[in-house]
Amino acid sequence: MLAGSTGETMSERLWEALDRHLPAAIELRRELHRDPELSGEESITRDRVLAAFGVTSEPHKVAETGAVVRVGGPGPAIGLRGELDALPVTETTGYAWASRNDGIMHACGHDVHLSALVAVVRAIDEIGGDFPLLAVLQPREETYPSGAQDIAANGVLVKEDCQAMIGVHVQPTLDDGVVACVPGAVNASSDEFVIVIEGQPGHAAYPHLTRDPLLAAAHLVVALQAVVSRGVDPMASAVLGVSSFSAGDAANVVPGTARVSGTLRSLDDHTRDLLQSRLRDTADHIAHSHGCLADTRLTVGEPVLRNDPALAAATNARLTARGIEVSRSLRSLGADDFAFFAECWPSIMLFVGTSSTERLHSPTFLPPDGAVRAVAEAMLSAYLGTCDALTPPETLTPTHE
Repeated sequence: MLAGSTGETMSERLWEALDRHLPAAIELRRELHRDPELSGEESITRDRVLAAFGVTSEPHKVAETGAVVRVGGPGPAIGLRGELDALPVTETTGYAWASRNDGIMHACGHDVHLSALVAVVRAIDEIGGDFPLLAVLQPREETYPSGAQDIAANGVLVKEDCQAMIGVHVQPTLDDGVVACVPGAVNASSDEFVIVIEGQPGHAAYPHLTRDPLLAAAHLVVALQAVVSRGVDPMASAVLGVSSFSAGDAANVVPGTARVSGTLRSLDDHTRDLLQSRLRDTADHIAHSHGCLADTRLTVGEPVLRNDPALAAATNARLTARGIEVSRSLRSLGADDFAFFAECWPSIMLFVGTSSTERLHSPTFLPPDGAVRAVAEAMLSAYLGTCDALTPPETLTPTHE
């Protein structure tokens, strides 16, 4: 028997109940995949999932198109997130249940996560557990403003006495059947930048009478590559990537402005601060050397996502007991706004391998139906592990303010 008050008999009954509810969850997954909704427009998806839960408790509507639902009685509870939104991607899978909403697709596995969450909710509602469950239906994972940040700030999870949060995400870089459960930083902070360089426009035949922002921006793109290679500790992980460049419309006109944009990623707060500072300094100095001015606009996004070590250890034990292969090494510079929950409550984010070799956000990314089971098993393992880690509940002090 594993540590904690959730006995083997209850665990076995929960696993059996999960098996019973998975076929309906798989059918729901196909419905959700067929009718995706963009960030901030997910009310139909939310209501469909709420109906599939089949619980009697009244949902709290939050973050405009999100909801939080208690499963079980009163008292300290464990939160489990499912993301509602799809992406502005045109699906090319050719499946009979492919998206029928033009230019919108569940290309990040959120349909899988939601249907797996339904199976777990129905199993816990039927059998019970050591802690009630808070099913967190989160909007706007794929864009700003963050739905997770809004829910964390709303106060509903504090009111519901949330003690810990769980997130699970499909990850095609992992082998099918493998679940990554790693303590510490597992996803990067993510900030976006736009730099507008202002110069003096003029005729391209008289460059000496202009201040060329395009040339300054070209030098800036190259100079920014040295911020990480020469400014960041080689043992740290970081990305400073320029992803767009635009300037001018005519062949014989030096433009008045040039624009570059990109992303900053890091796995620790010190590196994050350094990247932001060096970005501004480099833009200012390069622009000045060309007689131009730089306006750097930074959108501060998700913080570093850190898994609680105690939750990771307990969840790893539950995964292993279930016979699920565990990876303890996966970290990435991808970002997830689940990190806003992890800033406020002890949290665990798991990544689940799939047999799909297509990349996330690809128009051909479509994990097989078996991914619903794999994600649901990871979710239930994390719930049971978190019950183990939080027993007795008074030993845990939530970090929210």
